[in-house]
Amino acid sequence: MRREDTGSSVPYNQEDERQRLLNSRNGGNPAGYNASQPMPHQQMGHHTGVMQVIQQPTQSQVTHQNLTQSNVHKSQPHGISNMIPAGQMLTKSYSVSADGSMSYLTPIQLGRHELYEMIPFTAVFGLQQKERNITKAFANYAADLDTLEADQLVYSQTNQHLSAAELDSRKSHASLLLIEELELDAVVLTTPLMVALLMAGLSQFLVGYNTSVMNSPSSVVFQGHTTFEWSLAVAVFAVGGPFGAVAAGKIVDSRGRRSGMAIVTYMFLFGGLLQTFAENMLCITLARFIIGFASGFSSVLVPIYLGELAPPTLRGTLGTLTQFALVIGIFVSDLLAFPFATEHSWRILFSVTVLVSIVQLLCFPFLIESPRWLLGRDHRSRRARHIIKKLRGLRHEHEIEIEVNHFVSASHAQACDGNDDHTSSGVAFISMLMDKQIRRLLICSLVLQIAQQLSGINAVFYYSTMFFEGLIDSPLLGTTIVGGLNVLATYVALLLMESTNRRTLILWSAGGMFLSSIALVACLLGYLSKMASLFFVIAYVCFFEIGLGPIPWLIVAEMFEAKYVATAMSVSCQLNWACNFIVGLVFPYLQEHLGAYSFVPFATVLLMTIIFVIVWLPETKGTTPEELRDEIVRSLSTMLAMSDDSTNANHSSSVGNPIDVEWRRAMDDLRKQEEEDMKRGTFNYGFQHISPTSQAAESDWKTRVAGKPGM
Repeated sequence: MRREDTGSSVPYNQEDERQRLLNSRNGGNPAGYNASQPMPHQQMGHHTGVMQVIQQPTQSQVTHQNLTQSNVHKSQPHGISNMIPAGQMLTKSYSVSADGSMSYLTPIQLGRHELYEMIPFTAVFGLQQKERNITKAFANYAADLDTLEADQLVYSQTNQHLSAAELDSRKSHASLLLIEELELDAVVLTTPLMVALLMAGLSQFLVGYNTSVMNSPSSVVFQGHTTFEWSLAVAVFAVGGPFGAVAAGKIVDSRGRRSGMAIVTYMFLFGGLLQTFAENMLCITLARFIIGFASGFSSVLVPIYLGELAPPTLRGTLGTLTQFALVIGIFVSDLLAFPFATEHSWRILFSVTVLVSIVQLLCFPFLIESPRWLLGRDHRSRRARHIIKKLRGLRHEHEIEIEVNHFVSASHAQACDGNDDHTSSGVAFISMLMDKQIRRLLICSLVLQIAQQLSGINAVFYYSTMFFEGLIDSPLLGTTIVGGLNVLATYVALLLMESTNRRTLILWSAGGMFLSSIALVACLLGYLSKMASLFFVIAYVCFFEIGLGPIPWLIVAEMFEAKYVATAMSVSCQLNWACNFIVGLVFPYLQEHLGAYSFVPFATVLLMTIIFVIVWLPETKGTTPEELRDEIVRSLSTMLAMSDDSTNANHSSSVGNPIDVEWRRAMDDLRKQEEEDMKRGTFNYGFQHISPTSQAAESDWKTRVAGKPGM
């Protein structure tokens, strides 16, 4: 079957053409072509809809054309006529590569571009929902454009619009195809990414392990120590944390993420050796400070490092895996306490940190640097391009350059000071304080971090064995049960975050912990059985894990714009560690002086948290697909419709690489020239030799781009 092309007279069958366009069984591909094969109509150059440009063409294969507005705009179900100005819709979007050269983005590339810009370079537990919402919003947006183009083409050929059923069918298939392609990154793991995940996961495992390792052997390590000596050794872990968090931000920005991982590994190794071969409590205290420093460093570095390596649709998953590594570390320390928390074997408990660090050192030669960090220092970095090629499994140069453009554009979009190379934490923090609305959000995030730690959760992880003494027959068994259910509760929290509002989860969490605290006081006073105290401690931990545990971190990624997330995370981490230190140091004294009422201060904090959440905390999960869609429309409007107004300051802001006025005018001139050629029937679609006239036209626009006088 052949059809009538511009400037030619070829037999044409309307029904065949209509059926070819609506062949949704093959995902919109007219002859059963898959997404990686060239399409017949692409070779003809007459129409390229969203569903037909999933493959990634080279620039020589890309064609674009002018589609004028018709009455079909009014028939679209989602107000698509309001998205694109009349007569300005293109099937391809103009973009700028890292080196300043012009390029085009297919719908899939454009979707990944938006994901890069809208999702922060941070791997956070529970971020998957936001990733899916943005993916669906873009897919629906692009599917609407595809449906509009298909309807316009059919109308121009048959003088009939598509029916509502045909429009819905095409939109549904286009949307599903785009979602499938955009989420492909989430199921593809390359070897460099797996090595980085292993290293990061082991670091977070050590954070969790060393959080709880001092819980069980308190009565066998250097017997005769005072309460102050032991509580100081436990709490100094949280003293090193804030110092490590502060140092991490400066070091990883100046030395690189890979060097930061090396520092973390050696700090864990040195601290573990000192703790394993300690001569007295002073050595253990010093070792705990060093390990705490490494833990604080890791808490800042790991989310950034994995977030910069992972594609946008995988960042939430990797953040979830590292969170599981942390809670599994807590559980493993409780399990190993059964055979090794004895007077002669306690050093084996501490040696686990050394063994895990050695495994990390063996993996270190295979660890890669963050390409975002390299591109931030030099956009032309060949090393960054080589890493991206291995990290994403790419083969062709133009694929690598498109990925580089995603990194550079997103870095610029997430820069607080307009400098895409680097935004210091100090500049970003000041920018947040100067904005009244952002300042309120920052206060909310910091209050939640305070509430998380002052709720007393680490009093359980640090001292549960001491707390259970006299209440149950086997305090160690009780501690292990709590640790195991902590892992299970983390998984339950992941499921709940998919469907439940953040404020609701925090209210349930704080409310459940408040009631559990009151019940624990009742158990200690003798109003309830002492065995019931184990149940209420478990309930206390489980309620923590479904809300106050993960939400204060997740809410930062959801509440702030992407450019503020890293700074907000860093400040929150430092405050979290400081409050952690207060709880670790003070709880033994609370238990000593308040006795049965030792959980009353925690209950008071939880009650204040409930009041704060009800009165002040905004909801962050409720970003609807429609709101995301509107945001995507705003950010892509200049990419899908090249504006003739050269004074429009936002013309290139959506792509992250600003184009100067001369470039924009040159590209507009090129587009207009091609449109005129299409109308005259002289446009070269790729299957005829370039005529001297076309060469003259090409020379003409190149002359104008170079800024030389025209003919």
